[in-house]
Amino acid sequence: MNTKIKALLRWADDTLILGQRLAEWCGHGPVLEQDIALTNISLDLIGQARSYYQYAANLEGGEKTEDTYAYHRDVPEFNNHLMVETPNGHWGNTILRQFFFDTYHFYLLEKLRKSNDEQIAAIAEKSIKEVSYHAQYTAEWVIRLGDGTEESKAKMEEALENLWAWTPELFESDENDKTSVEEGWGVDPASLKEDWMKKVSQVFEMATLKVPESTWGQTGGRNGEHSEHLGYILAEMQYLPKSYPDAKW
Repeated sequence: MNTKIKALLRWADDTLILGQRLAEWCGHGPVLEQDIALTNISLDLIGQARSYYQYAANLEGGEKTEDTYAYHRDVPEFNNHLMVETPNGHWGNTILRQFFFDTYHFYLLEKLRKSNDEQIAAIAEKSIKEVSYHAQYTAEWVIRLGDGTEESKAKMEEALENLWAWTPELFESDENDKTSVEEGWGVDPASLKEDWMKKVSQVFEMATLKVPESTWGQTGGRNGEHSEHLGYILAEMQYLPKSYPDAKW
């Protein structure tokens, strides 16, 4: 597969699957305002996925469309990070997962804005305006819960124990990433880690949470190796288009 198409699908898969996860909160948020907030973030992420998929389809040509990538690929063909497919869990778990991804996503887009590919730069320029809000929203919630009641702090510590092992994968690099940097249109994920860790540490200090010392991480998502959770997400998301492949909307 073309190096650029592969990168576009990776970025799109992250935002699509996480957007799908957040959509599960619709109608189930702790209060109406937060229910709507997460639903809006979900819509932003899915919109970003559409932009990447549309560009990938244009590059690949033929009969490919954004729907081809979203609805007609199976688990091994998705290349999202494992963290975005993990279950929502309780509110604190969802917020911390989102904070980890939003922070990574912000620094990724910040560099993609400088891409020599005008289409990628334009997608990043538009998306970072949305992601800046996402990152601020989740950071404020991490502080509020971590430095809140005894119960909310315990919930955040539990979430941290659940999620930390998924974070190292965000910064893994491979030949596809290296090629994208050499050609001037992509980003080496490893280059984002320092800024990500600095921001996480700052927020954790205000939230009275401790950054774990463990550096071990679960990997494989970028190469199509996923948890059982992704299969359930796709089964629900892809049911209608696979059942009625010729349907027109």
